[in-house]
Amino acid sequence: MNEIETHQITKRFRDFTAVNEITFAVERGEIFGLLGPNGAGKSTLIRMLTTLIPPTAGSATVGGFDVVRQADGVRRTIGVIPQATTSDMELSVEENILIFAKLYGVSRERRKVLMKELLEAVELTQWADQPVKFLSGGMRRRVEIARGLIHEPSIFFLDEPTTGLDPVSRVAVWDMLRRVKARSNLTVLLTTHYMDEADKLCDRVAIMDHGNLVALDSPLKLKASIPGKNILEVSFSHTPPGWVERMNHLPSVEKVT
Repeated sequence: MNEIETHQITKRFRDFTAVNEITFAVERGEIFGLLGPNGAGKSTLIRMLTTLIPPTAGSATVGGFDVVRQADGVRRTIGVIPQATTSDMELSVEENILIFAKLYGVSRERRKVLMKELLEAVELTQWADQPVKFLSGGMRRRVEIARGLIHEPSIFFLDEPTTGLDPVSRVAVWDMLRRVKARSNLTVLLTTHYMDEADKLCDRVAIMDHGNLVALDSPLKLKASIPGKNILEVSFSHTPPGWVERMNHLPSVEKVT
C-alpha cells in the first residue's frame, strides 16, 4: 500500500517553477529519499506534502488524505522535522517533547509511556532534564526527532536531517532513524543533498534537479546505471618486481599503470 502519492504535482512562484509535474509513490514502511542540490525543489515539495503550501497544479495524497481538501487528516497522520532547529533552548529535553504531546492531545498515561520509549530510542534518557541549549547539534536533532514522534504518526518527514552536523553525529542520527523506523514500521520521506546519506539510509531515492524528477530507483540500481567503470588510485611506498603484470592478469582488472 502506498502511503504517499503524487501526480504531476507542481508549484510555481509567479514565473518561477520550483517543482515541475512530479509523480511518484512511497510504500508503507519505506525510507524514501529526495536527493538533490540546494534549490532543486526538495523542501518546496515537502512543504506541499505537509500542507504548509498548496500546489499550483497536480495532486497528492498522504496517508490516504488529499493534501488540499483533507489537510487536517494529513496533519494528524504525519510527523515533521524541518531543516531549521525549532526546539525551545531554555526548556529541557523532556519539556520540549511534552509540549508537543499536549498539543497533539496525547493522554497523560500514553505520553508517559511514549516519553520513556522515545528517550530510550534516541538515547537521551540521561539528558531528559537538561536544557536543550547545553546539548550538541546532533543531540538537539535527536530531541526534535523524538518530539516529532510523540503523537505516533505513521508517516515521518525530515528535511535535511543531518545538515550542519559533524560526521560522527551524522552517523549517530542515521543509526537512530533506522532503530525508530524498525520499532514502529514508520514510512519516512527525507530530503538530503548528501549522496552517502541517501545511499546508507534509503530504500529508494528520487533525484531532483531544478524542480524536475530526473531519476528514481534503489541506490544500488541508480549507481549501477551510471556509465563507465571504477577507477582506483592507490599509492605505494614500494612495489615488488612484476606487481603490475600480476595485477593486470586478474579477471576483474582491465588495466594497471
